Amino acid sequence: MVAHLARAAWRARLLGSFLVALAPFVLPTVSAGSAPRNFSTVVIDPGHGGIDRGGIPGQRVPEKTMALDVAQRLGAKLRQAGYHVIMTRNDDVFVSLGERVRIANQYRDAAFVCIHFNSATREGANGIETYYYSTKSAALAANIHRQVVAGTMTDNRGIRRRGYFVLRRTSIPAVLVECGFLTNPTEARLALQVSYRERLAQRIANGIIGKPPEIHRPVIAGLTHVPAPIRQPINYYDFVSAAPEYHARTRQSSRSRSRHKSSSSSSKKKKSSSSSSKKKSSTSSSKKKKSKHSDEE
Repeated sequence: MVAHLARAAWRARLLGSFLVALAPFVLPTVSAGSAPRNFSTVVIDPGHGGIDRGGIPGQRVPEKTMALDVAQRLGAKLRQAGYHVIMTRNDDVFVSLGERVRIANQYRDAAFVCIHFNSATREGANGIETYYYSTKSAALAANIHRQVVAGTMTDNRGIRRRGYFVLRRTSIPAVLVECGFLTNPTEARLALQVSYRERLAQRIANGIIGKPPEIHRPVIAGLTHVPAPIRQPINYYDFVSAAPEYHARTRQSSRSRSRHKSSSSSSKKKKSSSSSSKKKSSTSSSKKKKSKHSDEE
């Protein structure tokens, strides 16, 4: 009996050592809590710069400064994680959109991440938005967006497909992150805090590295959901349609067209009324002439 148990233990140890030796060839070498790395280079693009201040006229907090600071912090974190980092600008200089795209397209095994802050004429506008264009960029956009929304207390404005120049013309996965509204008093105050910019950079880095997204707030009411262009383990409803913005422009243009029509119709009415009054005056004057002529006879 003892000999039988000893033989069983020996076989178990032998099987265990065999499985340990086989594991590197069978199991994926992925660190805990992260997804496999699909690229080794990240091209970071801080928005605006130099003569291009960013934002809207009268905006107190300059977008170009905040975007550069977050981008530099992001670059430091990605270097620590082992990525090769390229910056389209590392100082307060102007870089054209074409030059930004040219820099990104020099690298094949890479991803392109644009850092921006939002602005609006309405002071109450707030929240995080993330943009992509090609389907191959959707997964990266989702990872980054979900990390940033989960790490901030502002609204989730969704992941949107939009044909911005730097997203449309790049040949590698490309994402543009809007890190909040600098025209919103609360978000502007947060953006001026070093700790908040550090948190934004860390969250964007987590998304690039591929850490699993956390549970985050749903998108704000009124946005139209669209089917996710990627396979995802959980039904996240944060891909939204950009249609409302286009509809707003359409309504605006239709209003202008209706105004134009109403003004043209009113002008036509004025012309017709003036012509009719002229006709009336001419007929009355002719009648007066006739009556005068008859009196003289």
